[in-house]
Amino acid sequence: MTVKAYGAYAGDKPLEPIDITRRAPGAHDVQIDIAYCGVCHSDLHQVRAEWAGTQFPCVPGHEIVGRVSAVGAHVSGFKPGDLVGIGCIVDSCKHCDDCAEGLENYCDEMVGTYNGPTPDASGHTLGGYSQQIVAHECYVLRIRHDESQLAAVAPLLCAGITTYSPLRHWNAGPGKKVGVVGIGGLGHMGVKLAHAMGAHVVAFTTSESKRDGTMALVGAPASPHPSPEVFNFILKRRSLAGSAIGGIPETQEMLDFCAEHNIVADIELIRAAGINDAYERMLRGDVKYRFVIDNASLAA
Repeated sequence: MTVKAYGAYAGDKPLEPIDITRRAPGAHDVQIDIAYCGVCHSDLHQVRAEWAGTQFPCVPGHEIVGRVSAVGAHVSGFKPGDLVGIGCIVDSCKHCDDCAEGLENYCDEMVGTYNGPTPDASGHTLGGYSQQIVAHECYVLRIRHDESQLAAVAPLLCAGITTYSPLRHWNAGPGKKVGVVGIGGLGHMGVKLAHAMGAHVVAFTTSESKRDGTMALVGAPASPHPSPEVFNFILKRRSLAGSAIGGIPETQEMLDFCAEHNIVADIELIRAAGINDAYERMLRGDVKYRFVIDNASLAA
């Protein structure tokens, strides 16, 4: 079926209204009417071709929340009317060691929610700046927040899991200190999650951190990240690590944790037609702390 979306036809072109085609739900597919979609900084990098490999037309968006509108014949975990979400992943190989451990985010064949390979007519996945999406049930997540919070839940699907995963991996909790550098879309979620986990959230510099401290990089800049001063690491047995979003089980765990602790993002709701201005404001840091598109505005 044809649905309305916002996308770009080239890296030097603005996003504009376009029509895209979604497949009919297969046996294991879930069709979702998208209510809201968060705006991630990686959307800007992708749509402007600042990262290699962008395919056009590019329809960004991987912080997706809405209601199930149809399910395939073999879907048992979801039904029409359910509140659900789609994050950064819509497919993976399903049989490698990473997939078996629920770490689909590290699968060599992970397919992103947009700009990933797909047998659909477009040839590449198209994201959540659209009225609807169809995805395999394995990558659909259940939302247990109150519906009134739905717009503010959307950023949890990327900003939330990107900060939750390293906090869980390095056992943030009582007796631990967590420093967050940059209180933006991701940073403000890191502060909320670390606090809810019982950790002490502090501002700190590398020279002040504990001897056995770990620095986790979760941002993905348009240009290479400068290497930190090596002696700050080798003389104190510190470590520098990376973390990329999270697998499906951990993302569901994060959503349930956030529902239990009443955690949502701080957002500014925008109409789809305001997305290009929102990108410019995001570059200036002029948002506290996440833009979210009201997808109902796509109908206009």
